[in-house]
Amino acid sequence: MKRRDVIKKGLIGAGGVAAATTISAPAIAEDRVEITMVSTWPRDFPGLGTGAQRFAERVGNMTNGRIKVNYFAAGERVGAFDAFDEVASGNAQIYHGAEYYWTGKHPAYGFFTAVPVGLTATEMNAWIRFGGGQELWDELAGEFGLKGLMCGNTGVQMGGWFREEINSIDDFKGLKMRMPGLGGTVLSKIGASPVSLPGGQIYENLISGAIDATEWVGPWNDEILKLYEAAKYYYYPGYHEPGSMLSIGMNKKWFDGLSKSDQLIIEAAASMENDVMLAEYNAKNGAALQRLISQQGVRLRKFSDDIFDAFGEAAQEVFEETRDHSALANRVVDSFDKARTEIGAWTEISDVEYINQRNRVLGG
Repeated sequence: MKRRDVIKKGLIGAGGVAAATTISAPAIAEDRVEITMVSTWPRDFPGLGTGAQRFAERVGNMTNGRIKVNYFAAGERVGAFDAFDEVASGNAQIYHGAEYYWTGKHPAYGFFTAVPVGLTATEMNAWIRFGGGQELWDELAGEFGLKGLMCGNTGVQMGGWFREEINSIDDFKGLKMRMPGLGGTVLSKIGASPVSLPGGQIYENLISGAIDATEWVGPWNDEILKLYEAAKYYYYPGYHEPGSMLSIGMNKKWFDGLSKSDQLIIEAAASMENDVMLAEYNAKNGAALQRLISQQGVRLRKFSDDIFDAFGEAAQEVFEETRDHSALANRVVDSFDKARTEIGAWTEISDVEYINQRNRVLGG
């Protein structure tokens, strides 16, 4: 009996050792990956810059440092508007920026950040993920050897800072205003002169009088840039950017060469930043707006319906011109229009109506 007990215990012990050995066996080590990432934003710039930096840091943390992202802010490796070519050429692997900066490469790029009278952040997410947007984006970026992913959103932006009140659409005639993308093209349709400037150059141009007006993002970021020192009239809503999606652009050949798990890690980090950045802007814009009004003497103004109607008419004209560029551009506009109609119809009776009723009940 004792001998049988000894044998039984020995077998159990041997099995336990075998099981432990199986469980603790090291996984096959994946290769270390080193990434050069460039950005269109100044270092540590709240929201835009810190969001890009969060993404870079998150990729490293998600892999315990196996993937190392060497991050370069605008001007540290290349200029802000040189990020596209730096990645397309393979000199860097990833950029973080706004796709409408690349409309000079292809006008359809504007639809993958924000276009006038376009989609809000939640509508944009729906179009990209479930309305065919990502597939069209892949096709467009693929023409330049790139792959894009959503990686942030600022939400609805403000209409801009003006030295003088804007009472009619005629007040835009001859106005030099900083506004990139298709929003700038709309400005030209109504008689203004659009100027494209990276964020780091806006203040100096506005304060010197080189430009008469500017849009940037919203109260939180605009307060940091001290735009109120040069212009006191602050208009809303921003017809040009109702839900500005930020993105990472990756060298496609490099991305395709990664393991499936590494591709998924990058996609997951980008998707997380897409959520986090929007939450941060929504959390901080309200308090910043109150400070601008109460402490800096900013005069908040709303664009009239007549002015907004003029924006809408000019935007439709720009969309039709974009269609003429290429078959791909035409399909992008078609898909975007479909999303704006179908998704917009739902948000009208869900989000919009609820918020209006909630604020009415609360006396807002």
